Amino acid sequence: MKLEKFAVEGPLLLTPRVFGDDRGFFQESWNAKAFAEALAEAAPGAPAGFQQAPVFVQDNHSRSSRGVLRGLHMQVAPHPQAKLVRCVVGEIFDVAVDLRPGSASYGEWVGARLSAENHHQLWIPEGFAHGFLTLSAVADVLYKTNDYWSKESERSLRWDDPDLAIAWPLEELGGLAPLLSEKDAVAPLLAAA
Repeated sequence: MKLEKFAVEGPLLLTPRVFGDDRGFFQESWNAKAFAEALAEAAPGAPAGFQQAPVFVQDNHSRSSRGVLRGLHMQVAPHPQAKLVRCVVGEIFDVAVDLRPGSASYGEWVGARLSAENHHQLWIPEGFAHGFLTLSAVADVLYKTNDYWSKESERSLRWDDPDLAIAWPLEELGGLAPLLSEKDAVAPLLAAA
């Protein structure tokens, strides 16, 4: 598994080994031991608990058409969620925003293109909001979470909050405005959340 870190500590871009030939490909999309090794490599001085692979309890699958923007979503205590996100059909621009209280990078974001072709996965630790923009005609996104969905713990932020200044690749939509859910269209700004 290839591991890439971001300027913001916590999220990781993971690329599993893919074995392909003229018949197609094979990849191991989740391996707890390999993930724990990647965490240990990412933060060698971190406490041992940080270097353990999460226990995932829920798998989610979303399908979105071009221009759909989902997010920014997160869960807070007592049910915070970490996520491992991948795109198995099409392409998305995936974003994680640091909302950990006291973090040196509070309010900063990281983004990565996830696609069926590049096989990248984005690890988003607890304390981060998550969202994505669909760049292809259709995208199927799969993500694992380490806690169950909880309506009481769910929170949303505005995707276009000027204080976050996320550089969504909107120009790739050819002038289309992002398609939002009702909930995402009225989500609060970070300053008001």
